[in-house]
Amino acid sequence: MPATPLTETELAQVLTDLPDWTVRNGKLTATFRADRPAVPALYAAVAAAEDEANHHAEVTILYGTIGFALNTHDAGDAITALDTAMATRLTALADAHGARPTGN
Repeated sequence: MPATPLTETELAQVLTDLPDWTVRNGKLTATFRADRPAVPALYAAVAAAEDEANHHAEVTILYGTIGFALNTHDAGDAITALDTAMATRLTALADAHGARPTGN
């Protein structure tokens, strides 16, 4: 079954449930800061989770920060439940690796 874009109401609820995430340029985004040596291990965990879910974020790594941007290409680049599930997972992985949200 193809992914369905979230409604505005659903997206508003997601942003309440994921306070470290925001919508920018049609993508669900967040940036986390970690001690620089922790970033490679965090990215390795992220890559494994993405492969497991068959859903991948745009990832930006700059010094001690790692940023994520999510949308679903198969749903016309809209934000879907696939993205919110991955955002939840990425937040948990960041926390497990000592990364903290930057507040976008």
